[in-house]
Amino acid sequence: MADITGDQRIQSEVLEGLATAVNHRRWFVELAVPYLGDNPIEIGSGLGDYALEWSEHLPRFTATEADPDRLVLLKERLAGHPTVEVRQMLLPQSDRGDYSAAVSYNVLEHIEDHVGALRSMRDLVRPGGAVVIIVPAFQFAMSPADIATGHVRRYTKKTLAAAMTEAGLTVEKIHYANALGLIGYFMATKVFRLMPKEGPMVKIYDTLVLPATKAAEQKLRPPFGQSVFAVARVPS
Repeated sequence: MADITGDQRIQSEVLEGLATAVNHRRWFVELAVPYLGDNPIEIGSGLGDYALEWSEHLPRFTATEADPDRLVLLKERLAGHPTVEVRQMLLPQSDRGDYSAAVSYNVLEHIEDHVGALRSMRDLVRPGGAVVIIVPAFQFAMSPADIATGHVRRYTKKTLAAAMTEAGLTVEKIHYANALGLIGYFMATKVFRLMPKEGPMVKIYDTLVLPATKAAEQKLRPPFGQSVFAVARVPS
């Protein structure tokens, strides 16, 4: 059976800190919305920040979490949202479903058997539906913060596409996102060995730098970024 990786306390602290990066989250929410359909499932909802944003656009939404303690908090936070279902789920697993899409942000890098996890997502989605993924980019940026939060790898476009293809998915779109974020993350976590938590630098970047980065990348895709964004289809 799969294990939950990383220090869960540190993971929760990082999630709480990054929840203040509102512009960053809304950008990444927007990237996925065109592919989610009417009844998607999110794999690894954490504290529910993305689930709350996506559920505003959709008639039904399913949020999932592997960690039992975070699952309790997630259920409490989403209790007042009748169109949102909350489930415990740890991938890989063998359930099948008929969801319109599976979306998973910054989760796959925690899973040793990432191809098995992608197969599980494929099996949860109806034929023709999408699997939408964001993962951290570039192994050279692997830092003490990555290790503490349970990351077992970082990705390039090539390695993520290869894993999705091996899982039986057809890659439709893949690109890097947040180029300046990679530079900032590398300096903060690799050079200065800081944790990516709430603080003045996060707020300054999210308020001043992120909007310009988003606007630029909507016109020209960068050759690198802090994240890899990918959309793949379940074969019909």
